Amino acid sequence: MSGVSVPVLWGGNLPETLDFYRALGYQVTSEQTRPYTYGVVERDGYAVHFGPTPKDGVDAQVAYVGCLVLVDEVERLHADFTTALRARYGKVPVRGNPRITRFRPGQTRFTVVDPVGNAIIYIRRDEPDFEYGGDSSLEGLARVLDNARILRDSKNDDKAAARALESGLKRFGATAPAVEKGRALAQLIEIATAMGDSARAEKMRRQLGDLELSEADRAEVAKELDIVGDLAQWLEKEG
Repeated sequence: MSGVSVPVLWGGNLPETLDFYRALGYQVTSEQTRPYTYGVVERDGYAVHFGPTPKDGVDAQVAYVGCLVLVDEVERLHADFTTALRARYGKVPVRGNPRITRFRPGQTRFTVVDPVGNAIIYIRRDEPDFEYGGDSSLEGLARVLDNARILRDSKNDDKAAARALESGLKRFGATAPAVEKGRALAQLIEIATAMGDSARAEKMRRQLGDLELSEADRAEVAKELDIVGDLAQWLEKEG
């Protein structure tokens, strides 16, 4: 026997919700308001359904309403959604509802939160299993960096990732290789940039500038800083 499981999310203001998904390239295949609200959107062979919303005023995100969508390729999809959202809002919405999470090279998932607060997590089908706490084969700051990657890219928890990096620098800063300290500071710069904290980002840049790095180390850290530049550009308003 075989079957199909279809998620039913909160519809909120259904016309507004469906219009948001239209902007992302979904096709609205069903829309009704009586005897209750119900809508369906489809894209690339999968469907998401939207039903009535509770009347207690709770945001869907607070209630953890959402679903997972497994796709073959996430980077292109994220780029498509970014283009669509920038065209609709004049910039990429990254805070509040709706919003989309950022995407780093090598990332295997991202999240879109719609106007109701429903969260759809798009995941690459062959995503590897995560070892929470960091890869046990690594030690010291290297393991902290791996744990921060999971917190940032898979859990969308920048605050926890920043805490892990800051704690790791305090604990292992005296013994860790300079390149690992440089990567940690560069990632803290990225998180501060994403949070709109330019003062903190500048503070981390000064600390990074004080590190004694070899040419090879600088090239490695530059890769992380390139991501910061890409992020700043991604966050810019449409001209």
